[in-house]
Amino acid sequence: MVFLHEVIVNKGYNDINPMQFGYEACENSHSYGPALRTHWLLHYVVSGKGYFRIEDREYTVTAGNIFVIPPYVETYYEADSENPWEYIWIGFTKDEKIEINFDDVMYMPYAHHIFEGMKKCSSLQTGRTEFLCSKIWQLISLIFDKQSETVDYIDKALNIINSEYMSDLSVQSIADKIGLERTYFSNLFKMRVGISPKRYLLKTRMEQAAVFLKDYGYSVSVTALSVGYSDVYTFSKMFKKYFGISPTKCK
Repeated sequence: MVFLHEVIVNKGYNDINPMQFGYEACENSHSYGPALRTHWLLHYVVSGKGYFRIEDREYTVTAGNIFVIPPYVETYYEADSENPWEYIWIGFTKDEKIEINFDDVMYMPYAHHIFEGMKKCSSLQTGRTEFLCSKIWQLISLIFDKQSETVDYIDKALNIINSEYMSDLSVQSIADKIGLERTYFSNLFKMRVGISPKRYLLKTRMEQAAVFLKDYGYSVSVTALSVGYSDVYTFSKMFKKYFGISPTKCK
C-alpha cells in the first residue's frame, strides 16, 4: 500500500487555509467512517473505484471524480473489493464569504494535473502552506469555470428533453445535440439533476403519458406515440414497470 499523509502547519490564513494533504493506493475494501471532519476534505480518485456515502446519499465513485466531505457532515467511504481506488486528498478551511457550490461528487478529470502537482509539497522544506494555497485556488477557479459551463450544458439538455420527449430521443442523441461525449454528459447530468438523463427522459415520458391517459382519456396507442414510443407493446411494458400498473388501468 502506497501512503503519504502530510499535516500542514496551520498559519491561520483567513481565506483559504490548508490543513492536510496526502495520497493513498488503498487495499481492497479499505474503509473510513462513519465520521465527521472539522474542515473541507476533497479526494480526487486517480484510478480504481469505491463507495461514498454522505448522510443518506450514496455514490459509486470512479477515476476522474472528486468526492467532497464538508465540515461536520457524517460520511463513510470504502474502496472497491476488487478494484480499489487510489486517491489524492486535500483538506482546508475557507472563509464563509467564498461561496463554492460543491456537489457531493464532481466529475473533473481535467483537475488531475492540479492534484498531481500538489505532491510537490512533500519536497518543500518551507512554503508548503503557501504552495498548497495556490493549488487550492487553481482548483476553485476550475470549479467555478466548469460549473458555469455545466449549468449551460445541462439547461440545454433539460430543454431538449422537455420539448422533444415525444420524438425518437435518446441519451446519445441529446449528447450529440449539445456537443458532449455521452459518458461525460451522463455524469454531468446526474451530478446536477440527481438522476441519469436516461431516467429523467423516462420519467418525463411516463408522467406525461399518465396525464394523457387519466386526465384526457386518450387511448394507449395514441398516448404511446405521443410520448415517443412507436411500439405500443414496448410502451405498455415500460409504463407498467414504472408505475406498477398497465396503461389500460390508468383511467
